[in-house]
Amino acid sequence: MGSPAVTEYRWLLPAVLVADPDEHRRVRRSTRDWVIDSLCFLIGFGFTLLVTVDLLSGGDLEAVPGWADTPLWLVWTDFALGTVFAIGLFWRRRHPVRLALAVLVVGVFSLTNALTALILLFSVAVHRRFSVVAAIMVASIAVTALFTVVRQENGTGFVESFGWSVVFMVIVVLWGMVVRSRRQLVVSLRDRAERAESEQQLRVAQARSLERTRIAREMHDVLAHRISLLSLHAGALEIRPDASADEVAGAAGVIRASAHQALQDLREVIGVLRADTGEETAPERPQPTIADLPALADESRAAGMRVRLELTVAAGDVPALTGRTAYRIVQEALTNARKHAPGAAVTVAIGGAPGAGLAVAVSNPWPVSPPAAIPGTGTGLIGLAERTTLAGGRLTHGRTESGDFALTAWLPWPA
Repeated sequence: MGSPAVTEYRWLLPAVLVADPDEHRRVRRSTRDWVIDSLCFLIGFGFTLLVTVDLLSGGDLEAVPGWADTPLWLVWTDFALGTVFAIGLFWRRRHPVRLALAVLVVGVFSLTNALTALILLFSVAVHRRFSVVAAIMVASIAVTALFTVVRQENGTGFVESFGWSVVFMVIVVLWGMVVRSRRQLVVSLRDRAERAESEQQLRVAQARSLERTRIAREMHDVLAHRISLLSLHAGALEIRPDASADEVAGAAGVIRASAHQALQDLREVIGVLRADTGEETAPERPQPTIADLPALADESRAAGMRVRLELTVAAGDVPALTGRTAYRIVQEALTNARKHAPGAAVTVAIGGAPGAGLAVAVSNPWPVSPPAAIPGTGTGLIGLAERTTLAGGRLTHGRTESGDFALTAWLPWPA
C-alpha cells in the first residue's frame, strides 16, 4: 500500500475525508452521489498523475532510496493500475471490500494508489460491519509494513514512516465508522418518529371510536325513551276508543312529533357509528329481507315478466342474514331470466324450516333462440355463489333433465 507520509502530497489527504458516500447497492445514483464519486476519482487520479510525472521528470520522489531508478515499465504499470483503481471508485459503494482487497494486492509496490486505497478503506468503514472493517484494516497494516520495507522513504526510518501510515489509516477508519453510526442513528430516529406517529394516529382512532360508542349508548337511551312515549300514547288511544276528537288529535300529534324526533335521533346514531370518512354521507337504506319478495315479484310483473311466487315460510321467522341473502338470490335470478329468457314464465319457490335450512329454487324454460350476447354476463352468478358461501350455504345452477334452467340454493336456518 502506498505510504501517505510523503510530505509533498499530504495536503491532498483532507479531501478524502470529505467524502460521505451513501449506502451501498443503490439502484440509481443521485446527483450528490455523482458529485462525490467524481471528486473521489479526481483525487485518486490526480495523485496518480502527480506521482507519475514526478517519477518521470526526476523530481523529489526520484531522490528517495527505494524509489530511485524506478524502471520505466514499472512507472507506467503503476500509472495504469492507479488509473484503473481511480475509475473503480465509481463502484466503491457496491463493491468496497472487493476493490479494497484488489488495491491491497498491488499496494506492496504501488505508489500511485495511496489515496485511492484510503478512499476505499473509508468506504468499507461506512458500508460494512465492524468485523469486515477490522479484517481489511489488519490486511492494510500488513501491506503497509511490506511497502515501507520494500520502498522506504528518504530521511525517515521504518517506525516513523510506518507509524504515520497507520495513524492516517486509523483516522480514515474512525471517520468512516462515525459516518456509519450517524446514518444508523438517523434511520433509527426516523423509524421511531414514524412509529410514534402511527401510535398517535391509533390512539386518536381509538379515542374517536370510544367517543362514538359512548354517544351511541346515550342516543340509544334517548331512542328507548321516545319509543316508550309512542307506545304509551298509542296504548291510550287503544284503551279509550270513546275519546273525543280533540283528544285523539292531540295524542296523534304527540305520536307524530315523537316519531319524527325518534327518526332524527336514529339518523344521528347512524351518523355517529359510521366510519370517519371525512365527508358527509346519507344513511344507507334498510336492507331488503325475505318479506320484500312479493314486492319484488310485483315489480318484475310490472316490467312484463310472468312470475309465480311460492313463499311457504313466515317472513318474520327467517333470520335477517338468511332472508337478505335469499332476496338477493331471487333478485339476480329474475334479472338473468329477463336477460336470457325474455317472455318465459319464471317460478320462484321458497320453503324451509328452522334447523332444516331455507331452500330457494328459481326455474324457467330454456330459451328457444338464445339472445345476443350481453356484456358482463356470468359475473352475477359468480357473485351469488360467493355471497351464498359466505352466508354458510351452497348454490347450484344449470340445465335440468326436463330442459329448464334452474337455480337452487340452500341457506342455513338455525333451529
